[in-house]
Amino acid sequence: MKYMGSKRMMLQNGLGDLLADEIGRSTRFVDLFAGSGAVAIHVARTFAVPVLAFDLQRYSVVLSEAVINRVTKVEWQRVWRDWHRRAESEIKKVRVPATPKLTQAIVRDYRVWCANQTCLPVTEAYGGHYFSPQQAVWIDALRSNLPKREPTKTVALAALIQSASQCAAAPGHTAQPFQPTRTAKPFLQEAWSKDVAQRTKNALALLADQFAKQRGKARVSDATEAAKQLNNGDLVFIDPPYSGVHYSRFYHVLETIACGHCGEVTGIGRYPARELRPRSKYSVKSESAVALDELLETIASNGARAILTFPDHDCSNGLSGKAVREIAGKHFFIREQPVNCSFSTLGGTGEENGKASRGARQEARELILVLQP
Repeated sequence: MKYMGSKRMMLQNGLGDLLADEIGRSTRFVDLFAGSGAVAIHVARTFAVPVLAFDLQRYSVVLSEAVINRVTKVEWQRVWRDWHRRAESEIKKVRVPATPKLTQAIVRDYRVWCANQTCLPVTEAYGGHYFSPQQAVWIDALRSNLPKREPTKTVALAALIQSASQCAAAPGHTAQPFQPTRTAKPFLQEAWSKDVAQRTKNALALLADQFAKQRGKARVSDATEAAKQLNNGDLVFIDPPYSGVHYSRFYHVLETIACGHCGEVTGIGRYPARELRPRSKYSVKSESAVALDELLETIASNGARAILTFPDHDCSNGLSGKAVREIAGKHFFIREQPVNCSFSTLGGTGEENGKASRGARQEARELILVLQP
């Protein structure tokens, strides 16, 4: 799925080997900023240790829990057949507009139609923007007809979230959708041509075969509150936000799908009300350093070891690699391992004379700090 801070590449570039070296002395692995769930899922599938995953956003918890809370496969073919049949039956009750070649007038008509579908939360909020009417209705139908029993329900919801992320008409996340302008319209057309149902089926098949060696759990929680539950045998993974913009702005569409509702949305990005979106101290310049200091103090006081990753440069939330080293050094003995990595520029690809002003991603060094109390 599209995720601006995913650690999948780092797992192949040093982080995976480091985890293998450190996990043997641990009774639990705890991911305090689970995000896409990449690290929590990797550890749960690779090592016989319980994994706990925490995040402020519900969609992240769903993605992690779909794997780390199971120790057996899911028989996905039967699940998909019944789930798809229920969703398709519901879709037949809705007269979804056809999807011809896009023009600005057609997109405006789509948006009006979608905004009137008040019983379909994703269609009403995001149809004609991030998703075509057809895609949005499928997402709503699949969301409202999820399997009833766990863990199948969570696995299916995770598959739907992944599918929606792949299909969203946006550059890498859901801060702003593509608009039907001359230059962006081909990208909009391409995104809207993707088959939500087929991609959900594919994601379900992949997730169904992934499970943990030992059952873990995932929960919505602030990192510092979660850290209060740590023990001295825990190995903690810390990958805090590096952006001065709250991550809830970039993934509100996925959060809506995870929760099943979002309320009124506004603006080009179709954001829910600010008070309904999770707020992180790590994305506020005046609070980020204090928040990290408090978190590391809590972890150290409980005797847990930690692995902390952060970009080794100045970041828009006021933190930097240098600042992170200094804060960590107050509470831990540090062993450092830098790696090269690729970071999202958070969608800053506005046009200058018809060309992107900066790339969607940039190469940079990432710190990996191994922290011993």
